[in-house]
Amino acid sequence: MPDSRGIDGTASRGSIAAPAVDAVARRSLYVPLRRTLTVFGTSGIRGPFGTTVTAELALSVGRAVAGEGAERIVLGRDPRTTGSLLLDAVAAGAMECGADVVDLGIAATPTVARSVDWQDADAAISVTASHNPPADNGLKLWQPSGQAYDDALQRRITERIQSEAVAVADWDEVGERRSWDGAADLHVSSIVESLAADADQQEGYPLEVVVDVGNGAGGLTVDALRELGCTVHALNEAPDGRFPSRPSEPTAENLATLREVVPATGADLGVAHDGDADRMMAVDDRGRYVQGDTLLALFAQRTAAPGTTIAAPLNTSLAVDDVLSERDVSVARTPVGDVVVAQRAKQPGVVFGGEPSGAWIWPESTLCPDGPQAACRLVDLVAAEGPLSDLVDGVPSYPLRRESAAVEDKAAVMETVHAAAVSTYEDVSTVDGVRIDTGDGWFLVRPSGTQPIVRFTAQARDGARTDELLAAARRLAERPLPE
Repeated sequence: MPDSRGIDGTASRGSIAAPAVDAVARRSLYVPLRRTLTVFGTSGIRGPFGTTVTAELALSVGRAVAGEGAERIVLGRDPRTTGSLLLDAVAAGAMECGADVVDLGIAATPTVARSVDWQDADAAISVTASHNPPADNGLKLWQPSGQAYDDALQRRITERIQSEAVAVADWDEVGERRSWDGAADLHVSSIVESLAADADQQEGYPLEVVVDVGNGAGGLTVDALRELGCTVHALNEAPDGRFPSRPSEPTAENLATLREVVPATGADLGVAHDGDADRMMAVDDRGRYVQGDTLLALFAQRTAAPGTTIAAPLNTSLAVDDVLSERDVSVARTPVGDVVVAQRAKQPGVVFGGEPSGAWIWPESTLCPDGPQAACRLVDLVAAEGPLSDLVDGVPSYPLRRESAAVEDKAAVMETVHAAAVSTYEDVSTVDGVRIDTGDGWFLVRPSGTQPIVRFTAQARDGARTDELLAAARRLAERPLPE
């Protein structure tokens, strides 16, 4: 089949840029879709299985992605118990509409995203709820560049599902399904080769690392670190979608065992993933949980040359700005969510993107948050610059205050906040909520995406000023609208 333009404008197999006429013309039957509203959050579709996320939804998403012109789709899932049936439903919907599917089975989300390019495909769909509890599941959609579907693509998928019509292929034009078991090995080799080239490590990294896989899909991190020459101790390595060893989200509380094991074994560091391994968090050689803002600063220091830019959400700590300003590296603020961080990271001059929640993006490798790559890059950092505990101590820690308030009308409250902010302050950003930079600190008023709540966040370089800024944030929400 001739080459054409893919979802993100790059050359790929099949056409997605102009799907409506071509896709419909070669398919003969329309079947109504009985679906409620599809909601994309900050990172795909996610929620409780059986209510928000169902086999019907998965079928519809498979149909919609194929209906948008994707002729080859990579599929993969995390180990959740509901993942197999949802993946089968996605595959059935895609094949029903004429798309071929490449099934990776249980695979880390970054492996799935990278495989779009490796398989000359047009899109990928990960069946995963990432760090959510085991009763949840979801779907993440990926472009050939490794970037998640952006707002425009999400709207197209949503509109196609809500239109309650789908073009079904003729009986002799339905898609085919095949398995591919080489994706994880290729992911490992890609990470190892990129680090060997960057660091010129001919003899590997003689470090001892504890990896807490969390019963998720991130076991390839163990293989990659061993390939790099590390001594690796694996915790909770067996995939189990019930997450029996610890909750999936790699928080300080959930990583209590890792924090004990690292100093007890004399390891140099510990790393941990969530269920689909798009996130990576760390523990230093003293058993301390490394905060996400600190990791972001360390990764950015290691990656960014003077005059370059890194992308980070607007709620990222001042510590990142202070550390990078010394190196003439700028910080481009984005809305919260790895999808928008990735969008900014692909812009010229941006060499790294990250979220303190544990999503790390090196755009020269992939625009998908890649937990295994992050783990290996952290090992590279420690091998080159010294003990992780010393590196952590070199990043300042500033107080951060958060509060929430239940409200009846989020939109009305945010209108009040915006009007008060622009009449009072000079540096006001509205890319996601209302953020005010006061020079010596910042505060953010942001509505919850799922609850009738408005959240207040403030930070300065000392506690007293932080408290003042948090009070200022609350006052904005209490002021009446101007006449």
